[in-house]
Amino acid sequence: MILPSDDSGPRADIVLPCLDEAAALPGVLARVPRGWRAIVVDNGSTDGSADVARSLGATVVHEPRRGFGSACHAGLLASEAEFVCFCDCDGSLDPALLTGFVRRVADGECDLLLGRRRSQERGAWPVHARAGNAALSRMLHRRTGLRLRDLGPMRAGRRADLLALGLTDRRSGYPLQMVVRAADAGLRVAETDVPYLARTGKSKVTGTWLGTWHAVRDMRAVLAETPVPAGVPQ
Repeated sequence: MILPSDDSGPRADIVLPCLDEAAALPGVLARVPRGWRAIVVDNGSTDGSADVARSLGATVVHEPRRGFGSACHAGLLASEAEFVCFCDCDGSLDPALLTGFVRRVADGECDLLLGRRRSQERGAWPVHARAGNAALSRMLHRRTGLRLRDLGPMRAGRRADLLALGLTDRRSGYPLQMVVRAADAGLRVAETDVPYLARTGKSKVTGTWLGTWHAVRDMRAVLAETPVPAGVPQ
């Protein structure tokens, strides 16, 4: 059950893309910060994830078009708060940490803050996934000049800034496209360490070499895009 409100800091909506995560949802939603709205975007689950999320107080959005980016963007469009966060819905990341993310954005330290995953358990982050991530980080640096060590899914920014980026990728490239277009728009992108645990259930992307290859392919396509003119309000 999502905890009652707390006026100790800025509030946000948190987007939780979901595909068959019924087993992980209770633990994830229990860690949503007080006063925040959890937006669980069901991307075609067959295990009752939407019903579980709804019963625990989350707002449920149904996105029939498969793809991580489709789910994330549907959540962004459904958000209403000034600040919007993204977090995986599989128990590998702690949503409670996002209060610090939002505070740093609200205080003007940066415009988009990403969580750099630091593995806490054996097997939490397979070697092929780490290798793919490292390669993409190098390509991102060549493309934008940003020196990020991770392109993880946990992040926070202002809703208006994120919508102004005009994100179009609806697959695995969505998180990277957000960073690339943020850099092109002159937003300040930073990262901070977060603990990374073994997920509940099998990964849909990084659990296999094939899944990782598909993700890297999508992200390489993003890096090859022509820079989009800045459209973010200054």
